[in-house]
Amino acid sequence: MTTSTRPPEGDWLGTPYLRFTREGPFGVCTLDRPEARNAMTPAMYFGIRYAVRHVDADPDLAGLLITGTGDVFAPGGDMGGGDGSDNWLTFGSALGMDVTPFETLRQSVKPVVSAVNGLCQGGGLQIALCSDMAVVSDRATFRVPELLRGIADTYYSQMLARLIGPVRTRDLMFTGRTLTAAEALDWGMVARVVRHDDLLDAAREVLGQCCRTAPGARSLIKSSLDNYLGLFDRIGMQASYSSAEALEGFRSFKDRRSPEWVHPDLRKDGRL
Repeated sequence: MTTSTRPPEGDWLGTPYLRFTREGPFGVCTLDRPEARNAMTPAMYFGIRYAVRHVDADPDLAGLLITGTGDVFAPGGDMGGGDGSDNWLTFGSALGMDVTPFETLRQSVKPVVSAVNGLCQGGGLQIALCSDMAVVSDRATFRVPELLRGIADTYYSQMLARLIGPVRTRDLMFTGRTLTAAEALDWGMVARVVRHDDLLDAAREVLGQCCRTAPGARSLIKSSLDNYLGLFDRIGMQASYSSAEALEGFRSFKDRRSPEWVHPDLRKDGRL
């Protein structure tokens, strides 16, 4: 006779690195992996996806707030392999759209607000962009480093071109530059920037405002906006995860060096 281990009951999201708490009418999902600066495992990505559906199905909750711990919101996927392994290919295949929460966020029935408390890049920035609104600390920074890792992120090229235009999309993606919170607001990437100490209160207020709108009519507006954002090249993006460039991007990240495709005169000490 074999026995199976039951997962924790209640609001368990499937990983100890995500905390789900109830604060009155809101569910709050907190990324809590400080030892890895909130680098996201596949289970964390899927857990956020589950949190959206969990709130959608709970009549006691009106909306979802997503935030991080310390000075990091989310830096994107764990380049260490998620489970502590060094196998980029295994991790890359685990980041397909069946795991990541981006489209689930876009299709959420109840409002989702991201309270961006600090560093926000890669998949973390996608979470903020796909939420209904992002309320941002004045200390937050934003970056799209995927091309420095050898990943052709067509989701970003599609969405950012709609949000900030193709010129600024090229600037952000081709250089891997870091944007301040003020720049992100000016570019139209985020909705509001507030004092860091006021972040959670401001985000709760915004979420409450969103939750007071009529759900049926709100869903129609979300559908219209979702159509505007459009589709992206899933096949090409998924193929890039297993490319030679992605493998070299992972190795160079682990080795804290510039990738081999960088001209010797342009290489820098440490990671790009």
